[in-house]
Amino acid sequence: MSVLDDEKIKVAENSIKDSLKITSLKGLSFLDAGSGSGLFSLAAYRLGADKVFSFDYDPESVACTRELKKRYFVDSENWIINQGSVLDEQYLDDLPSFDVVYSWGVLHHTGAMWQAMGNLIKKVNEKGYFFISIYNDQGRTSRFWCWVKWLYNYLPNFLRWPLTTLCLMGCWGPMILSDLMRGQPFKSWREYGKKRGMSPWHDVVDWVGGYPFEVAKPEEVFEFCCQHGFVLKKLLTKGGGLGGNQFVFVNNKK
Repeated sequence: MSVLDDEKIKVAENSIKDSLKITSLKGLSFLDAGSGSGLFSLAAYRLGADKVFSFDYDPESVACTRELKKRYFVDSENWIINQGSVLDEQYLDDLPSFDVVYSWGVLHHTGAMWQAMGNLIKKVNEKGYFFISIYNDQGRTSRFWCWVKWLYNYLPNFLRWPLTTLCLMGCWGPMILSDLMRGQPFKSWREYGKKRGMSPWHDVVDWVGGYPFEVAKPEEVFEFCCQHGFVLKKLLTKGGGLGGNQFVFVNNKK
């Protein structure tokens, strides 16, 4: 919350518009499954969504999303926030379907990624969007990071910060060094937030602590969603690198 400002909200709005190839969400409903800070729920509401429904398994994330609503749209009856799990089929069955189902970097942390994806994809309206990000499968590298994440969650708090700092150096060191060699110190760090309105430091903390941890190859996600009657509208991969591949599918079922 302390790093959130109008510029970061605008970046989040542009991320939604660019990915869905739309100019507004007017006339559409938006489900934010695993809302986290609530930034993209806020962005969706500001883009004119008729209804925004946010839920997260983590009570602190739910509280953070509610604080954002209180700060920006305290009297809104069309932005609903709940605590719930994407693995809870009964919880999801009780929800209506939505025009946009958004789940960024969430499903691979449930411990049952394909089940979570299967539960959530059912909530997309006909011709609706399924907008997800799933960690890229890098083989041995992914298995290494799974071990690091397990270790982080096993360690006592006072030992987590040294591990996070080491990971920060590993993830950002090459880019920072490259910027210095080009005479543009910390350019990549400063511009990182322009991608999705996220803080690079908080992203590293989220990355290291994100366990359970599952990965998938782009073709595996593609095949799974196609089997459910969806067609791929947009794909942005990491090219075999670290991070999440981004998918936008459209429900083509009759």
